Amino acid sequence: MVLGLAANGCCNAHVDSAIAMAKFKSRRGFRVSSESFPLFLPKEVEKIKDPFAIKLAKRIERLPVQVTFSDSPIMSSCVRSSRHELKNPIVLLHGFDSSCLEWRFVFPLLEEAGLESWAVDILGWGFSDLERRPLCDVASKRDHLYQLWKSYIKRPMILVGPSLGAAVAIDFAVNHPEAVSKLVLIDASIYVEGTGHMAKFPRIVAYAGVAILKSTMLRLYANKLAFNDISFSINLDCMHVGRLHCLFPWWEDATVDFMISGGYNVVSLINQVRQKALVIWGEEDKIISYKFAVRLHSELQDAKLHQIPECGHLPQIEKPRAVADLLVKFAQTGSC
Repeated sequence: MVLGLAANGCCNAHVDSAIAMAKFKSRRGFRVSSESFPLFLPKEVEKIKDPFAIKLAKRIERLPVQVTFSDSPIMSSCVRSSRHELKNPIVLLHGFDSSCLEWRFVFPLLEEAGLESWAVDILGWGFSDLERRPLCDVASKRDHLYQLWKSYIKRPMILVGPSLGAAVAIDFAVNHPEAVSKLVLIDASIYVEGTGHMAKFPRIVAYAGVAILKSTMLRLYANKLAFNDISFSINLDCMHVGRLHCLFPWWEDATVDFMISGGYNVVSLINQVRQKALVIWGEEDKIISYKFAVRLHSELQDAKLHQIPECGHLPQIEKPRAVADLLVKFAQTGSC
């Protein structure tokens, strides 16, 4: 499971976003100044060549979020559109050990469609300032998202969760139904018992495992496992995007804290979801079988299921246009 989840930063040479990548490569002499990026990002952001990732990274900001489990606010990273409406905004979560950059292809498409959108980093991952080492267990992640919603979004939202982000979304929707109007679950990683045996590891062993999770070789291999026919150059750039948040000094502590806390176990919560839901699944997902999509669809009270052909575990990266179209239609009409 770790291998599949570690691939959250990659993209496929055959996806529709590859066309833009090819155009980008043809622009000789293109360089990005470090002054264009937020100063809090790791300097390794300069290694990224993907123009969509570069553009979204420049828009990352930190907002102070006062949580109940800390006396000090957490400067929390996100990307938000300049458009603000009375309608329900779309709030995009990400997968395990990933960041808001996972939405680099879909986010601009949602903005083009005129939808207010937020790409939010889940506490413990992404680019928030965790210098004070706050708790990063499930309850803390839930409270952090709720306080961010309460302080800034303030309206029922369409909450989108891919992979492990689907478990985050289900947990949040059941505990704070007033904050969620609709739910979108993408290749959901929910039928697992939290972090399993890893929760019982001694801390020294947990830290050793997390160090491996950050390794470039593992992430390159995870990319190859998750997608078909990905070139080395694209794989390498996607690895830099997906690994960028791991370079903060608090990343290992936050990830170990989550792992030994037991992680998400939301199977018993699925039938408690009251919101209308859309389940999206990559037809060729080799990480999580389609049978779990069928099971999830049957266990939700009010859900629609949509498969995306020629797509693996991360449709938001492989097929961003298809995902954006589904999100826009679901937001506007409730159907897909």
